[in-house]
Amino acid sequence: MIPDDIRPNDLHPAARNELKTLQADVQERVARHLAMVAMLIDDDPELAHQHALSASRRAGRIPVTRETLAITAYRTGDFALALRELRTYRRLSGLEGHVALMVDCERGLGRPEKAIETALEADTSKLDTEQRVHLAIAVSGARLDLGQTQQALFELEIPELNPKRAFSWSPELFGAYAAVLEDLGREDEAREWYRHADRAAGALQDHLGSLDELEVFEIRESEPVPDEEPADEEASDREPSGDSDVDAEAGLDGTAADLGDVEPEEAAEIAAEVDALLAEAGIGDADAAGAGAGSADGASEAEERE
Repeated sequence: MIPDDIRPNDLHPAARNELKTLQADVQERVARHLAMVAMLIDDDPELAHQHALSASRRAGRIPVTRETLAITAYRTGDFALALRELRTYRRLSGLEGHVALMVDCERGLGRPEKAIETALEADTSKLDTEQRVHLAIAVSGARLDLGQTQQALFELEIPELNPKRAFSWSPELFGAYAAVLEDLGREDEAREWYRHADRAAGALQDHLGSLDELEVFEIRESEPVPDEEPADEEASDREPSGDSDVDAEAGLDGTAADLGDVEPEEAAEIAAEVDALLAEAGIGDADAAGAGAGSADGASEAEERE
C-alpha cells in the first residue's frame, strides 16, 4: 500500500523522465512505488524492497526500476537477485556505474575470484571518480577475501587517497586503507589513517551542515523621496478604470452623467413620448404650446436682465 500523500512528483525528475513511455496510470503507480523506496531504504529496507518489486513487475523494461530492485535486494542481503538485476540494468541502460556493487555481490556469494574478474572486465573510462573509488574499495575487499593483504593495500593506493582533501568518498577510502594497514600489522600508520578518515568525515559534516542553514533576508519598504511631487489625485480619479464605456461618462463621484448629454435623436424621441403622455392626460397641443411660449418669454426676460 502507498500512502495517499505520496505523489509522483516526490520521485527524482531524472527517474520520472524514464517512466514517460508507460501509460499514464501505470506511470503514476510506478513513480509512487519508487518514491516509497527512496523514503524507506535507510529505515526499512525490507519494505522498500517490496515496493521495488511492485515497480519492477509493472515496468520491467524500464532501467530505473531494475536498478532500484537491485539496490534494495543488495541492502536486504539477496546478492543473487541483486547481481541478476544489476546485469539486466547494465544491458538495458548500457551503463557501468554499478560495477562496484556487482563486485560486492560476487563477494557476498562467496566468489572473490569472480569478483576480481568482474572488475577487470569493466571499462573504467566510463566511470566517474566516485565510482572508481568504490570499485577500488570493492576489489581490495575481494583481495582480502583471498588472503592477498598486500595486494589489497595496493588496490587502494590511488590518486584519490589524499589526506589533505576531503570528498564524499574520502572517509570510506581512508577507513578501508587503515583497515588493511591494521591487517598488515602496521598499527601506527593505521591509527593515522583512521584519524584522517575521522577528520574528513567531520569536515564533510561541517560543510553539509552549513548548506542546511536557512539564510533570511529582511526587505524594508523604501522611504518616499522628499523632492518628488505629490501625485495629482484628481487626475487619477478621472482616469478610466477599465470599464471605459461606463466610467468615461461618470462624474468624479462615480454617478452616471446628466441626461442633458444625450444625442439630438434621443432628445426627439423623448419629446415625442412626452407629447403622447400629455395627449393621453387630456392636455392639448395648445396648452403645451402655451407652456412652451411661457418658457420662451421667461428666457427673453432673463436675457434682458443680463
